Amino acid sequence: MTLNRRQLIKGVSVSAAMLALSPFASASTRPTALKAPEQGSIDIINAGIGGNNTTEMLARLEKDCLTHRPKLTVLMAGTNDMNSVKHVPLVQFEENVNQLARLIMKSGSKLIIMTILPLYEPYLLTRHPASFYEPEGVSVRRQQVNSVIKKVAKAHQAHLLDVGSRFEAIGKIGLDKDSLIQNEANANKTDGIHPTANGYRFIGLSVYDYITAHRLPTEKIVCFGDSITKGDGSNNNNSYPGFLYKLLTVNSDEQR
Repeated sequence: MTLNRRQLIKGVSVSAAMLALSPFASASTRPTALKAPEQGSIDIINAGIGGNNTTEMLARLEKDCLTHRPKLTVLMAGTNDMNSVKHVPLVQFEENVNQLARLIMKSGSKLIIMTILPLYEPYLLTRHPASFYEPEGVSVRRQQVNSVIKKVAKAHQAHLLDVGSRFEAIGKIGLDKDSLIQNEANANKTDGIHPTANGYRFIGLSVYDYITAHRLPTEKIVCFGDSITKGDGSNNNNSYPGFLYKLLTVNSDEQR
């Protein structure tokens, strides 16, 4: 299930002005609940932990996700699985994502699965040996991971948000300062994997637009994933759950 072009353009035009809202709460390095105190209905848990692959996410699924009885779970996984330090072979990755989807949906939660973001290969290869990605290479490896994610979403009739393709279309992945992925020009480091502040805003906006377009639950949401879900570990800066919370809170206030 994906947004059509008209829905996306409408969502961006309506929602873009909301992104500069004031910060809230304090920083936390653990899964964090974000609540709107005025009405108590919006409850978002940032359950991202840096470095996690799908095997580690399965091990903590009950504690960090299912125990909260979410009405909606937003899952992003696979970036660490495709790399050498936390590598999970593709067949095992598919089995893990299938298990994550099955358990989440069995709990009664709706599920959005997101594809993984594009990577800036020259930076990636300063941390991981090029030989590890042979014979297919980095870009094909990522395509294989995203193909599995799409396959699993379809098999479980989960919602698919192809945020990876959106980043490819507008993210200017590379060395430019306005790249949505961190680089030396915009973050003073050779990252090439993690989003910039604007990148996190764009993910939050994409999730928000998908939720509202498909009338998915806007309360008791768990955002489950790795460092791209966690962001900078704070509640008021660069994490997509934080920006999603702000957007949902504004929407709730407007409807009251």
